[in-house]
Amino acid sequence: MAPDPQSRFEGYYATARPPWDIGRPQRAFVEAGEAISAGVEGRPARILDSGCGTGDLALWLAGLGSAVTGVDFLEKPLAAARRKAAERGLAANFLQMDATAVGTLPERFDAVTDCGLFHVFDDAGRAAYVAALTALLEPGARVYLLCFADAEPGEHGPRRVSEAELRRAFSSGWQIERMEPSRFEVLPGIPGAEFSPGGARAWFAEIRRV
Repeated sequence: MAPDPQSRFEGYYATARPPWDIGRPQRAFVEAGEAISAGVEGRPARILDSGCGTGDLALWLAGLGSAVTGVDFLEKPLAAARRKAAERGLAANFLQMDATAVGTLPERFDAVTDCGLFHVFDDAGRAAYVAALTALLEPGARVYLLCFADAEPGEHGPRRVSEAELRRAFSSGWQIERMEPSRFEVLPGIPGAEFSPGGARAWFAEIRRV
């Protein structure tokens, strides 16, 4: 029997550095950083980093002046994220929770960043996650999402996502403002995490709550 998702991800963090933990934000988010971190009415942007891992994206956004909360369902990467925040003198809030429960958070956010979380869900989890984002965000807020694309060869690693699947997942209450081919970089030399040169083929989407 295959391990459940929590056990699988705990195993990654227990035995080695996970292949997605590259020590910096993925390029797609860096290129979109100005839009993601744009404040509203003169205040800093309020951003939720969903599935934040060890916090590199969340802390990069905090360094741009955003008010950032990161959530992850495992405590070990969150502890690493808090250590990084302290070492870098950056303010960010890190919470342990399942991403399908973010709709219960009392805070309001201008944007959600999702770097490699959407593609780990099965169909039911995907629907629950999008429903949680729908409950969390008010009209005008945006989700910035990077996930593996079905253009990436093979079946190892994360689930591939087609353009049609992504559009269908956000078909109610959302407007996809852009979706473009991108890359998802991973650490080299990790068995079972060998993907296309230059990074696994991916989608980067900006999705607005309506």
